[in-house]
Amino acid sequence: MYIQENNIIDCSSKSTTLSDKKKNGEERPWREKKIASVAYYELLEILTLKKAERVSLCGDILEFDVTTEGEMKLAKAWFCKSSLCPMCNWRKSMKLSVQATKVVTEVIRQKPNARWLFLTLTLKNVYGGEQLDNSLKEMAIGFNRLMKYKKVQKNMVGFMRSTEVTVNSKDGSYNQHMHVLLSVESMYFKNSDNYIDQREWTSLWQKAMKLEYVPVVHIEAVRDKRKKELSKLLLTDVQSAIQETAKYSVKDSDYLTGNQERDLEVVQDLETGLHRKRMISYGGLLKQVHKELNLDDAEKGDLVHVDDEKDDIQKKAYSIVAKWNWRQKNYYLRS
Repeated sequence: MYIQENNIIDCSSKSTTLSDKKKNGEERPWREKKIASVAYYELLEILTLKKAERVSLCGDILEFDVTTEGEMKLAKAWFCKSSLCPMCNWRKSMKLSVQATKVVTEVIRQKPNARWLFLTLTLKNVYGGEQLDNSLKEMAIGFNRLMKYKKVQKNMVGFMRSTEVTVNSKDGSYNQHMHVLLSVESMYFKNSDNYIDQREWTSLWQKAMKLEYVPVVHIEAVRDKRKKELSKLLLTDVQSAIQETAKYSVKDSDYLTGNQERDLEVVQDLETGLHRKRMISYGGLLKQVHKELNLDDAEKGDLVHVDDEKDDIQKKAYSIVAKWNWRQKNYYLRS
């Protein structure tokens, strides 16, 4: 049994397949994500998209460092970083979650009296890649406009914003929505001059997007338990909002359904719609702290060291390498 990232390695197993488990015994989904990435690559091949070959090589070879104590961590790998690659999106989501937790922890330390909100902004569904492309561009512009409104800026400490696209299985349309973790001054809840209720958030979003219809908007306050110690505050009050904001921009189950004709159409649309789109952004103090902590871009940066701790392997004993076997559909250890 071989176990990655700060876990124990058991060399007594006769199996040559890679088994990467967390300390709680849960298997890390290397094989499942690679199988999904291969399925995605096969769709790209049919569509004759240039990135197909690059995606086919994603995570083909994984090298792990092992210490004398048996601890193990991914040391080398190559990832394609395609916006739809299941392997890369899994790594990005883990990295974003870790980075966001670090950022929020520091913001809470600097602004212990700040309050936290979770905002969801939506638009009507669109059809086809071109409509999705235009809608996502307009949505990013509209969000920036929303954040600049006087009443929104008045008590704003900072934000973390992620954009998600889901596929309607009934009519093939695409829903675009934003998850926004907001940090605001405690004065936000003082009176109507500061507080923005759900109806007003809806009105402001409609105005920012210049919509003729009333969009669906949801706002909720993250539970305030400031009497708890900082770590508990983060884990119990804000962590669920962080996880929601850090999840995949697109779930691979939306375009890997087994219905090839449908999947080809969806992948083509999503490749068009997500091309050169920034799905994650920070603002205000959260952006400043992200920079101060010297965190790289979770969307384009290093996907090997997703915990951002590159130097925690001590007394390296040896390395092991796992290579993807296309025929057996599994990772096998290479001598």
